Amino acid sequence: MDIPQDLAPAPALAAEPPPYLLTRPLRQTCPVVFASPHSGRLYPPNFVAAARLDPVALRKSEDGFVDELFAAAPDLGAPLLAATFPRVFCDVNREPWELDPGMFDGPLPAWVNTASPRVGAGLGTIARVVATGEAVYRRKLSFAEAEDRIRRYWQPYHAALAALIAETRDEFGTCLLIDCHSMPTHPAQAGNPPDFVLGDAHGTACAPRATRLAEEVLAGLGYRVRRNDPYAGGYVTRHYGRPREGVHALQVEVARPLYMDEARIERLPRMAALQADITRLIDALAKADWSALR
Repeated sequence: MDIPQDLAPAPALAAEPPPYLLTRPLRQTCPVVFASPHSGRLYPPNFVAAARLDPVALRKSEDGFVDELFAAAPDLGAPLLAATFPRVFCDVNREPWELDPGMFDGPLPAWVNTASPRVGAGLGTIARVVATGEAVYRRKLSFAEAEDRIRRYWQPYHAALAALIAETRDEFGTCLLIDCHSMPTHPAQAGNPPDFVLGDAHGTACAPRATRLAEEVLAGLGYRVRRNDPYAGGYVTRHYGRPREGVHALQVEVARPLYMDEARIERLPRMAALQADITRLIDALAKADWSALR
């Protein structure tokens, strides 16, 4: 069945923080848009109360401080969109209705995607587990709770992102979306872990020129860069990356040990140096000639 088309975002309550922050340059001078979907750290009190995990454990799935790493984008002529709510509460790098039926106290509508690999791993739009594999909730949820989050958080974030992409393409004839993330330490990569992973859905979501430029800048700064392994791009990259339509999407994953204490979710002193290097990457992307991407 088709998903009903009348599921419009519900208005946010006046006392609530906005679901995203959009920082625009005084004048957008390049066809590049930066987005940080997983760095939100405003945890709704009722969500924390329903969780069986302590606040630090809940934050294990958070792309901590990524919005700060890319904060120079507006000063260099590109907008920066950042979710304010946490990934474990509602994940905007998933389809809007990827839900695990085992999490809910009743049957889900037939149009909900209950069979994706992400749902099977417990990491759907509403996550069942945190990144370390621990269960989030002490009780079953109602579908109404999931629907409320999707309407009030997922949909406004994507409405803002889609509008940014559309207006950028209208202005410049093309748009390059940089989807900004961080990646945890992975035991399997202990011998030679990458510092950055660039995901372009194996060349289908982004022009090779854009991926290559990002790779060259980061490698030139001394970082170990890998493409599409182990992160080739999530929903945002694959959904918005449509090179034939003039929209290119590149997911950038930053290794957390470069800048943060993963156990405590705290910034390390060396974060400033990484932020400076990422600013150099932003500057290179902002100054590049992207007319060939139109």
